[in-house]
Amino acid sequence: MGLTIHYSLHTVAPERADARRIIHRLRETALNLPFAEVDELVEFKDVQADFDMYSPDDPRRWLLIQAMHLLEHGTEYHVVRPSVVIAFRTWPGSGCEPTNFGLCRYPSEVEVDGQPVPTRCAGWRWQSFCKTQYASDPECGGIENFLRCHTTVVQLLDEAKRLGILAEVGDESGFWEDRDTKKLVRTIGQWNRHIAGFAGLFKDAFDGCIEAPITKYPNFEHLEADARLDEPGDA
Repeated sequence: MGLTIHYSLHTVAPERADARRIIHRLRETALNLPFAEVDELVEFKDVQADFDMYSPDDPRRWLLIQAMHLLEHGTEYHVVRPSVVIAFRTWPGSGCEPTNFGLCRYPSEVEVDGQPVPTRCAGWRWQSFCKTQYASDPECGGIENFLRCHTTVVQLLDEAKRLGILAEVGDESGFWEDRDTKKLVRTIGQWNRHIAGFAGLFKDAFDGCIEAPITKYPNFEHLEADARLDEPGDA
């Protein structure tokens, strides 16, 4: 739970070298933005692209988990593992989730119950998300840190759009569409209060045994109290 930016990338670039060139250019832009960290470009192929090959504390594992495609077939979803991954990891800043960017090639079909099923994954694709909510923790730098993290991710998505690979963005704050910084500040304040209120209800119901990132905020009790005063529908 927490304010998140969702995004997907897509290109019909025919060759692996073309996809690599695009992601390299995206990474070059990331290096010139105020990310706390920008990792090296990595490539995986076939079995190397299987996240199960890596330990839970290996940062490559989360990147490769995000590289998987979920194929809807009938009433079920099936995991489609990429055959090629070209990507890089960024970290916007304290309290924020890592943000992965890349392009993947997927097999044209997979076997489901002994039958070949088209994956419908033409070209090169990527789908990912970044939860920026907890960059607003006062101990991580508060609203200023949150604004830097959130807007930095948006700026890199702007570059993805310029490169012609941005397919879709879902920004739960609405900032992607309106670019209203003052509204973004109000929005993160509302999210913090409402999540604190929700977490507070669970803590009370379970005798304080429930923990969530918002409960670690030094002003959690203040946020929880404000949530009780908020009018319904403020979120």
